[in-house]
Amino acid sequence: MVSRRSPSDLPVVGVVADGRTYRHLLYLLLAAPLGFAYSALFAFGVGVGLALSVVLVGLVVLFVTLMGARLAAGFERRLANALLGTHLLRPDDLADADGALAGVRTYVDARSTWAGVGFLSLKFWVSLFAFVPFLLLASALPLVVAPLRYPFEAEFAEVNGEPVTWAIDTLPEALVALPIGVAGVLLALHLANLVAYVARRMALALLGRPEPTGSRRTVSGAGDEPPAVDDADATEAQLSDDDGDPTPDVDGDDSDVDGDDSDDGGVDPDGDGEFDFVDDPEGDAADRESGGRDDGSG
Repeated sequence: MVSRRSPSDLPVVGVVADGRTYRHLLYLLLAAPLGFAYSALFAFGVGVGLALSVVLVGLVVLFVTLMGARLAAGFERRLANALLGTHLLRPDDLADADGALAGVRTYVDARSTWAGVGFLSLKFWVSLFAFVPFLLLASALPLVVAPLRYPFEAEFAEVNGEPVTWAIDTLPEALVALPIGVAGVLLALHLANLVAYVARRMALALLGRPEPTGSRRTVSGAGDEPPAVDDADATEAQLSDDDGDPTPDVDGDDSDVDGDDSDDGGVDPDGDGEFDFVDDPEGDAADRESGGRDDGSG
């Protein structure tokens, strides 16, 4: 039997056919501006709040900054669920509070608040590393299409203000550039998956709580085990036949104990626990005849 292997399972090159790779690239593309925005807004809020902490306005600014961090962490949790393959739920560490001051203290004491702040602080470094795969892709993709667009000059970077270029003027040069470009694309995609993996581990540790395994229902296939049968249902099915009638015992009665299905007189009780005595007309007639002969002989 020939096994059908998915192209995404191939080593090294399977990353090109894996849909998760492109979701990771989208996540890193959004991480760059979001990381800088979180860093700037959080630094501004904390700086202004500390500067005005001598008055009540500074404390209000700090609390608003914390609430903004919680909202941003909630957005990051949904983004990780959509693009990084996580299954995170909202944190449930907020205790019930009576009054405004108690509510403020509940948010300040919650672990999820500071875990979200920690994630947003680390997201800045994720945004820095997110540039690396895209820069590598920008340099490698022109080399991949070099056989189709030569002659041209490929520009890679700048050193001391001078651009580093490669002039590809002939077909042999373009054929040499092609495998170099393919290797650069594969390296960029693997780096994107690596950075996304780090971001996923951060999200699992700092954002929300994992979804219980039992809450995610799976569709059973043909090879799965049959559903479990409840003990009570199994017992009822064992004691009943296809028509729903009780299964008779070996002695032909409906009693639960073999050989003990009647009272001392041999009469079975009915469903109400009472005994029904049925007259036998033929037996009564025979008894009367026998009685008449006895009287005549006497």
